[in-house]
Amino acid sequence: MKKKPIYVEIDLQASMEDAWHYTQNPKLHEQWDLRFTSITYSEKKMADEPQRFTYETKVMPGLTVSGWGESKGEHLKKDGAKISSLHFGTPQKISPIAEGKGYWKYIPHEQGLTFLTQYDYDVRYGKLGTLVDVVFRPLMGWATALSFDVLKRWLEKGENPFSQYRRFFLTMLISGLFCFIWLYHGLVPKVLVQHPVEVMMVKDALVNLSSVTPTKNAANLSNATNLVYWIGIAEMIFALCWLFPRGKRLLFGLQILLFPILTLCAVLAHSTIAIAPFNPVTFNGALWILSIIGFQLSKDLPSAKSCKRKRGVKV
Repeated sequence: MKKKPIYVEIDLQASMEDAWHYTQNPKLHEQWDLRFTSITYSEKKMADEPQRFTYETKVMPGLTVSGWGESKGEHLKKDGAKISSLHFGTPQKISPIAEGKGYWKYIPHEQGLTFLTQYDYDVRYGKLGTLVDVVFRPLMGWATALSFDVLKRWLEKGENPFSQYRRFFLTMLISGLFCFIWLYHGLVPKVLVQHPVEVMMVKDALVNLSSVTPTKNAANLSNATNLVYWIGIAEMIFALCWLFPRGKRLLFGLQILLFPILTLCAVLAHSTIAIAPFNPVTFNGALWILSIIGFQLSKDLPSAKSCKRKRGVKV
């Protein structure tokens, strides 16, 4: 199966001069492009030769991939567009990318310009590298698109890339935490094990809310057990909602309303639960505060969805 080159396109409400400066200046480029941690230009010996540079990408603490590249800008006089060609690669065996080529193109229009890129690369390690690239290539496309949207917001709204990435990754981290919490508390103490405290609280709530006499323990226990199971299923479904790339602000907002209600219901169902270790009052209170923080952080996040990923396709 033939691999497709990575293509990303976005409209910028900015001048050609600003877009060129923010993308061709290495100190500005490395701030908004998620694929690079640092870019260092080499001194040119002749004015018309390609601009050579080295780059580093910090994958994780203690692991950095470095490589080389060269670019050359050209003004296309016919339509006023500019294009910058790129040749890049890395000798490091840890990188699936061996060598690649691509370009950036700047097409002016009445509202600003269209900024687009297309690039492709060869992988190392033969069939194993091709298999790894099934996951790596979409990840590179996503990182490119997210970076383009960060650049757009920097040019149009003035929010610096560091602030944007901090909000984005903190939101993703908090979202991942809530996904784990809801999944764990739905699956383990409600579906797999059915912890006695969970059943007891639901049983007491059913007794308080219904006209059934407390002496009918068998019926109450059966109803409570079934209800705990379905509450667990509902929590697991809610956990999966946190995996969707959009809608985080809505989920945070729902939790801001939900956690006080859940806390009140737990205390009313069994008042002694409020003095137990790791009780719902302190636990839900902490999650409520974290939901407020997430709600504030998730406002107007950068998104790869704002870019076109195929030629001629509308966003």
